[in-house]
Amino acid sequence: MAPRVLVSDALSETAVQIFRDRGVEVDFMPKLGKDKEKLLEIIGDYDGLAIRSATKATEKLIAAATNLKVIGRAGIGVDNVDIPAASRRGIIVMNTPFGNSITTAEHAIALMFAVARQLPAADASTQAGKWEKSKFMGVEITGKTLGVIGAGNIGGIVCSRAIGLKMRVVAYDPFLSQERAEEMGVTKVELDELLAQADFITLHVPMTDKTRGILNAEALAKTKPGVRIINCARGGLVDEAALAEAIKSGHVAGAGFDVFETEPATESPLFGLPNVVCTPHLGASTTEAQENVALQVAEQMSDYLVRGAVSNAINMPSITAEEAPVLKPFIRLADVLGSFAGQVTESPIKEIEILYDGVTAGMNTKALTSALLAGLIRNQVSDVNMVSAPIMVKEKGIVLSEVKRDKTGVYDGYIKLTVTTERQTRSVAGTVFSDGKPRFIQIKGINMDADVGAHMIYIANTDVPGMIGFMGSTLGDAGVNIANFQLGREKESGNAIALLYVDELVGQDVLDKLTAHHAIKQAKPLVFNVD
Repeated sequence: MAPRVLVSDALSETAVQIFRDRGVEVDFMPKLGKDKEKLLEIIGDYDGLAIRSATKATEKLIAAATNLKVIGRAGIGVDNVDIPAASRRGIIVMNTPFGNSITTAEHAIALMFAVARQLPAADASTQAGKWEKSKFMGVEITGKTLGVIGAGNIGGIVCSRAIGLKMRVVAYDPFLSQERAEEMGVTKVELDELLAQADFITLHVPMTDKTRGILNAEALAKTKPGVRIINCARGGLVDEAALAEAIKSGHVAGAGFDVFETEPATESPLFGLPNVVCTPHLGASTTEAQENVALQVAEQMSDYLVRGAVSNAINMPSITAEEAPVLKPFIRLADVLGSFAGQVTESPIKEIEILYDGVTAGMNTKALTSALLAGLIRNQVSDVNMVSAPIMVKEKGIVLSEVKRDKTGVYDGYIKLTVTTERQTRSVAGTVFSDGKPRFIQIKGINMDADVGAHMIYIANTDVPGMIGFMGSTLGDAGVNIANFQLGREKESGNAIALLYVDELVGQDVLDKLTAHHAIKQAKPLVFNVD
């Protein structure tokens, strides 16, 4: 059955056609986002939900979306999506961070020009029949220092445009390397240095606990007298009341704001102040940008629903379309290893260590880890998946670590999982052969080579004579057919392991008969999805 997507906000017909061309059924209802009750009523029928800003993907809506796998936001902001609720339900949330980058960067440059030359006020005065040429004295952009807070995608474009305008650019960004700064032609500085040097300051950072109020009263006091401040990123990055006081005092010469602490912004301390230019969150409002993000979200959602590729996800590691077919068997392996450990572990898990050896170390290990964690806790939470599993592990306070290393053994690459509980440590390792199927290569430090079957019995025992006969006769008496088996041991009379492949799930009464043998320490049924 083809996946179904609901488009509940306005997307172009071209974007809608992308879904259809890629084998996705799509219902285009651009006004539905405002009808909360109707949306709540039908959302359970869909695998994907494509939105802009009108639709609110609340916890209540997500709870009703029983089949939903992905929410795609045409735009960068996901304030209208309850991401924690979506993550807990295993729903991928995607945005389109690059579709409106140029548009937003251009708007920041436009506001900088408008503030430098007092264009809106001069326009209003002239159209009112006045000719106040001497009133609107501006400043040149050329030769001035632009301070860019956040030199990522949009900030980087602003840097490039500013350099083209013959400005000197200084950038504050904890994630900007010195090499990258030199490539861009900007000077990397600390925030206080930027504040002291910049004639213009523009912000291009996301809203986080660390960036909220990054330009507060204390920071504004450190700025160069006569500075002009531009914000096209997020409301709340600048303390609007503190900025208003700095403008009134004359310390700040002007400001251009496209975003506000409260939106829609019907009032603000900045409104009505001299040389303050305000626009109603127009950063992404160009014909090109709106079309770009619509096309991008349709492509991303289709790629995920049809091919398993994940891009620009907020709550899930990205998997490119090229990676997906190569990664798929190893994701399956990771899930199997996690599932095995989860089924044989009986006490609460304290620590998880994942070792990626050889070729697996060079793969998308974030995706592999997510799959492994999903398999590990599925025995406790049946509807867990790659999105929700990392969240659940973190909420449980389990310590998670990853180790990557070059090839050390006979296998080109393998994954080893070690789980530590209050009572014991267990490990299991596996690889993928040329047939694309996962195989166990080590359990509890004992080497073996075992396929994965739909129904298996894991037996941990002491190596003593007669064990194979005992297991065979016990299962035979219970009417359980053994299709195959794999054995492994540390040494003679030491710890041993048996994996028995059976035709159906065995009952507790059979397991009790097996563990009645003095040499058998544990007998657990294992169930795997082998599709």
